[in-house]
Amino acid sequence: MTFALLFVSLIYYASPRDTVVLAEVAVHAAALDRFAAGQTLLTYEKSTLERYAARSLGDLLQETSPIFVRQYGAGMLASPSFRGTSAGHTALFWNGVPINSISLGQADLSILPVQATDRVEVQFGSAGALFGNEAIGGSVHLSTDLQKQEGFGGDFSQTIGSFGQHQTSFAARYGKPTLRLQSKVYNQDQPNTFRYRDISLAGVPWERQEHAAFKQRGILQDLWWQAAPHAQVKASLWWNQAQREIQPLIGSSTQDTQEDESFRAVVDYRYQKKSSVWKLKGAWVADQLQFNAQENQTSQGLLGLDWELPSAGNWALRAGVRGTWMNAKLSTYTATEQRWEAYQSIGWELEEQISFSVNLRQLAYPNELVPFLPGLGLNWRLFESDRTSLHFKTAFGLGLKLPTLNDRYWEPGGNPNLRPEKSQNGEIGFQFKQAGTFSLSQRLTYYRMQVVDWIIWLPKGNFWSPENIREVHNQGLEYQGESSWNTGPWTWQANLAYTYSSTRDLAQEGSQQLPYSPKHQGNAGLQVKRNDLAFNLSSFYVGPRSIASGNSRILEGFAIGNLGLTYSGTKWKSLQLPLRFQILNVFNQSYQVLYLRTMPGRSYQLNLTLTL
Repeated sequence: MTFALLFVSLIYYASPRDTVVLAEVAVHAAALDRFAAGQTLLTYEKSTLERYAARSLGDLLQETSPIFVRQYGAGMLASPSFRGTSAGHTALFWNGVPINSISLGQADLSILPVQATDRVEVQFGSAGALFGNEAIGGSVHLSTDLQKQEGFGGDFSQTIGSFGQHQTSFAARYGKPTLRLQSKVYNQDQPNTFRYRDISLAGVPWERQEHAAFKQRGILQDLWWQAAPHAQVKASLWWNQAQREIQPLIGSSTQDTQEDESFRAVVDYRYQKKSSVWKLKGAWVADQLQFNAQENQTSQGLLGLDWELPSAGNWALRAGVRGTWMNAKLSTYTATEQRWEAYQSIGWELEEQISFSVNLRQLAYPNELVPFLPGLGLNWRLFESDRTSLHFKTAFGLGLKLPTLNDRYWEPGGNPNLRPEKSQNGEIGFQFKQAGTFSLSQRLTYYRMQVVDWIIWLPKGNFWSPENIREVHNQGLEYQGESSWNTGPWTWQANLAYTYSSTRDLAQEGSQQLPYSPKHQGNAGLQVKRNDLAFNLSSFYVGPRSIASGNSRILEGFAIGNLGLTYSGTKWKSLQLPLRFQILNVFNQSYQVLYLRTMPGRSYQLNLTLTL
């Protein structure tokens, strides 16, 4: 936590002496806030996403949020863990479409490039009633944001970096009052020939990673059309392909390869007249994964209908139905499935002091009507003046995760009699905000969660099979703080976050902490800006964690610091040429997120963007 302590000291000694009113740093997602009263929300806007444009969604969330990302190496599988839950307890959406693998029940964050999205929203805690299956620990929402603009615009970006990294991206935009278009193309090549300490050899010598190359490319197309005075159409397409040499364990010489290819398409039709809004959504998601010579294909179609009253006095109402059709052709099984959902959400504000939300959802899949999911939230403004406010927030809800197709149909070992995993979640917290000389936002949240019928795979003779035998209790504290101020011509922004998480498996003797669930985690950041020059300093810390049940072996914690410098003053006519330089892992720390999965040391990135 050395880096975090450094930031606290910098904030103290750089405290302002002049009175300057600044805009608040923290920004929340209005679309989620409407029916998510009392819940913790985090939104990433353009300035933050630009700093991570040449990196993955996994890097962004690991370094800037309370989420623990289980990384299997540089560019390898990266899966999220919210509040001590598993990767399958996180729901991932793209423009409102669930894109977790229907066979695995989770997503690989390493092959989701930040530059492919315009906005990232993160919701913490159970939102099963609001978002459905898998939203037990939290949910992540990627969305396209087609800004209003007249005429043509675009940008070209080139990034070069250590270990042979090359990344190129291009975006073109066109807009008029009734039509907006956006196209993006990206290509990345990273040989990943970094050096690491080989702890399997005597003397722990330096070795060079030779089998971890990563290539990725993709195309996105977005359209918004005012089809009629009361009707709008929004459509998005996303093709993404990633080719990887699977980084072997330290001491191993395996030569595995993997290729992932995804095609995603969604069309939204919105009709609004007076206060009533009808929304029709259709989507198609097709994924193909080839591991060595084995090829697996999955696809899903989605059709949903929503009716909303966005503002009926102090009320906001929403009701809808959704159907999902799934098809899987894997190396060991073939399966099809249909799922149906009905949901309703109510938001209510009482005299601008108290906000409520009530969410209800019922989901059904073959021959099963899963437990009804309610969710309740409250936001109470205990005190509010022109510059200071104190809010009390609380939320409670039930969540679930259906057994994946692999869980039920894998041969050998699939168990068709598995029950859905069920959760009870609650959180309570306070949020304090202050504007003025020193703009400040602080939030402290206590959460508690119980997950029963947790599915784990166990050895059964010559194969493994899943069973509902684990019961897990999670509880913890989350602190998030942001501040901003001016000193003369300098603008300062700082953030500090800390998470304590106790995740106990009651099925294990002694109720031990779950493997790879750190009790302590934090991140901090400081940005200093003057005119067109900006300097940012950030760090993140992950505490010790066990690598197996029983806490018999502990993996050491680590703290990683990053530096960045941006100059955006270079211009030629209407062309802007911002230049960004970053040093990642500035202290060249040797660390492992997962046991025997080495991570790169110090690296450099140089990015030049041409914006029209």
